[in-house]
Amino acid sequence: MKRLFDFFAALFGLIFLLPVFLVLAILIILDSGFPVFYRQTRVGMNGVDFKLLKFRSMHTDADKRGLLTVGDRDPRITKMGYILRKSKLDELPQLINVLKGDMSLVGPRPEVRKYVDHYTEAQMRILSVRPGITDNASIRFRNETEILAKQDDPERYYIEHILQDKAALYLNYIDNRSFVGDLKMIFNTLIAIIKR
Repeated sequence: MKRLFDFFAALFGLIFLLPVFLVLAILIILDSGFPVFYRQTRVGMNGVDFKLLKFRSMHTDADKRGLLTVGDRDPRITKMGYILRKSKLDELPQLINVLKGDMSLVGPRPEVRKYVDHYTEAQMRILSVRPGITDNASIRFRNETEILAKQDDPERYYIEHILQDKAALYLNYIDNRSFVGDLKMIFNTLIAIIKR
């Protein structure tokens, strides 16, 4: 039932949002050129890698200078990228990942392999479900870049604190997931985006 809902919701979302995709693509090109999309390898269900899609919000090859975004004014972020990230519109292309079956609308956010390697044996259970576009951790840590900007060693703080807190929320989701719960999470995410 969850996969069926994900498929049709993503399909409808992509059709409905096509004009938005086109406008954003044009704005990205005018601001910083091609490519429009950014593809990053993330770890999916059962530990299988997949290419997560986003609207590109950083200058090309910016990820080679670090995986974490620290602070609202990270110089790697383009002018349009700042708007995309603040509004979470950069995440919209992940509806394509949902359609393909790489992701779900709701589920643990997929991490890069570098951070999954820090999971404990118990935390590896996170990979037993499809990763999602949103979940409780996405809402709780929606100001993650601001938190990291205040740290002397953002990378270490992320691994030792934020990643651990996220993992606990992911496992709680897995233990208590339900279709109704997913619908509430989608609603809560939309509210959080609007309030931001």
